[in-house]
Amino acid sequence: MASDLDDPLDFTGRVVLVTGGTKGIGAATAQAFLGAGADVVVCGRTAPAALPAAAGREAFFVAADVRDPAAAAELVDRTVERFGRLDVLVNNAGGSPDADAATVSPRFVEKIVALNLLAPFYVAQAAHGAMRTRPGGGSVVNIGSVSAHDPQPGTAAYTAAKAGLLALTKALALEWAPEVRVNHITTGLVRTGSAASVYGADGGASVAGVVPMGRMAVPADVARACLFLASDLSAYVNGADLAVHGGGELPARFLAAKSASGQV
Repeated sequence: MASDLDDPLDFTGRVVLVTGGTKGIGAATAQAFLGAGADVVVCGRTAPAALPAAAGREAFFVAADVRDPAAAAELVDRTVERFGRLDVLVNNAGGSPDADAATVSPRFVEKIVALNLLAPFYVAQAAHGAMRTRPGGGSVVNIGSVSAHDPQPGTAAYTAAKAGLLALTKALALEWAPEVRVNHITTGLVRTGSAASVYGADGGASVAGVVPMGRMAVPADVARACLFLASDLSAYVNGADLAVHGGGELPARFLAAKSASGQV
């Protein structure tokens, strides 16, 4: 959100809040904004052993369960209290283990929807209050999933919540512009520690073969997209869905044909 397009990725003097910012994509995003000069607040339910750091500075940690509306509001209040403003919110907290839709408990469904849809709504509402009256407004970036577009087995509750997050992004973009821009990133498989059960023990080598770019994403790929959407480079981008998934996945029929011909 730099004011000068000669250096649009300079976030010096800006304040960024990253939910779930202590590991994986969230930590990489926090580090990217720290490296760009921003003051960064991260949250989680428990404090990590080490906080994201870059350029000789460290993120500020607030313990919060963002599924609780009161905790979400307090998180934003503490951010503004600490740094005097809030310019960017990255709604990154989310995720879900696989679960059989036929037998999964109602409690599980409620928790997954709360984390992946309700929590981003709650934090965004509070952030809007802090951003809308500030000169220059603010930017919200919601971290979504390719599951919202192409569901996979075992992800019914997660898919529904992420599809809701994408729709929520577009709805908030309509209501909150021009003071606050709201955009969405569709991520595919990302090489993080918590995703090991998805991409396998080979470190993702097999999965990489079905991605047009020839590799899985790393957290920094998503972090750089967050920098773009929060910067003046995207000043007229609102309600967008930016795909950061390497082109998606090659169609099964294509892979089957290649396999039959001995090419894979």
